[in-house]
Amino acid sequence: MKDRLYQYWLLARFDKPIGIFILLWPTLWALWIAGNGRPDWLVVTVFTLGVVLMRAAGCVINDYADRDFDPHVARTQLRPIAAGKVSPKEALIVFAVLCLTAFALVLLMNLYTIALSFIGAFLAASYPFMKRFTHWPQAYLGAAFGFAVPMAFAALSNSIPLVAWTLYLAVLLWALVYDTMYAMVDIDDDLKIGVKSTAILFGSRVREITASLQLVILLLLIVVGLLQQLSWPYYAGLGVAAALAVYQQWLIYAFDKPRCFKAFLNNNWFGLAVFAGLIANYW
Repeated sequence: MKDRLYQYWLLARFDKPIGIFILLWPTLWALWIAGNGRPDWLVVTVFTLGVVLMRAAGCVINDYADRDFDPHVARTQLRPIAAGKVSPKEALIVFAVLCLTAFALVLLMNLYTIALSFIGAFLAASYPFMKRFTHWPQAYLGAAFGFAVPMAFAALSNSIPLVAWTLYLAVLLWALVYDTMYAMVDIDDDLKIGVKSTAILFGSRVREITASLQLVILLLLIVVGLLQQLSWPYYAGLGVAAALAVYQQWLIYAFDKPRCFKAFLNNNWFGLAVFAGLIANYW
């Protein structure tokens, strides 16, 4: 029993919390902006736990969807389903338990948020299958896991204003950028097995395109600051985030896989920089 639970733990990627942090930062951005620096702590708790659970659920359904691909990719061949340590049926049960637990938490929120949660759940569950049909699964990932942004505004203000959609677009593009960096690590294996990605689509222009997208993200975050009339500490945080974006471009410059993965990981600090700016602004 202990070994089964450990395999489920690995399946849900709880041993690699970086994904939780990268998904949590934009949720916290939205909660602090929607709450004018003083969000309701029940809502913060529900959304934080929701991010942890839905990120885990996303990992599980991703491995289920990729169960025929993962054994042929060096980075993923030891994952529990690919290695034969967890059956596809077990994975679906774990996925259902995680989603139902997250939904139970959402029931503590208002009806608007509950209704939106169905859209978020659909996006999260369908994302892993997109790489079969489109070269833009990274954008779909952003749409799925950025959906906590409009939900946060709905939970705290029972509305989704313009600033929420501006922030949502910034988060969607941010996920597109960092997941493209992640996909650069697997590009050779993906080409071999026929999986699509923006890393493949962008090809030799991946650096120019991701750099341009990072500029758009920062401009959108500036618009968020202007709409909310945020003060200089927020923009100082954006300045740090901009420096980190430049560093990430330096890391991916030579298309070296370990450095591309390091650039992906560095986005955790990008998210923290923006959040620190928000905290300092409201404080």
